[in-house]
Amino acid sequence: MGTTTTTPRRPGRGGRERILAAATRLFAAQGINATGMEQVAEQAPVSKRTLYAHFRTKDELVIAHLRELASSDATLESVLTREDIPPRERILAMFDQPAADAAPVRGCPFIDAAAEFPDPQSAAHSYAREQKLRMVQLVTALARELGCREPDALAEQLATLADGAASRAMVLDDADYGRHARAAAEILLERALPSTS
Repeated sequence: MGTTTTTPRRPGRGGRERILAAATRLFAAQGINATGMEQVAEQAPVSKRTLYAHFRTKDELVIAHLRELASSDATLESVLTREDIPPRERILAMFDQPAADAAPVRGCPFIDAAAEFPDPQSAAHSYAREQKLRMVQLVTALARELGCREPDALAEQLATLADGAASRAMVLDDADYGRHARAAAEILLERALPSTS
């Protein structure tokens, strides 16, 4: 009888997707730091061995979760890259009400992550900062496309409004809170746009 050698199997793709989906649900419901790896494995459901085959540490899981969010349509930033919407409407859409099933209101996941990892050098905080800087870059590009005066300053003001509205919406559990910031954003845009007269 001959000997057989087995090569280690790579973890299945479906397991990774289930893990990330479970982590997203748990992180949104109870926060990142309050969620343990065992809880993620149980909710996925996968074995702890499978979980650690995909993500060696919780930090790896958190970064993968944030990357997954960044590439999804579930963030403030996602609307800014939609080419089927005119630039002005893309900017104002940052303040629109989230999906009806988003309860309780969670606010911005990148701000949440930065708050849970306050060390600016931590991987999660650094990634959140990158996403927030990217958001400003996207708004700046749209403001330039519209011909707005001082597009860099305007973009910072609009991003501050959007982030503030998302945070207040979460604290107040008011999904429609963005309407207040949208009204202010409309005034800022109106003042920054070149005069048509």
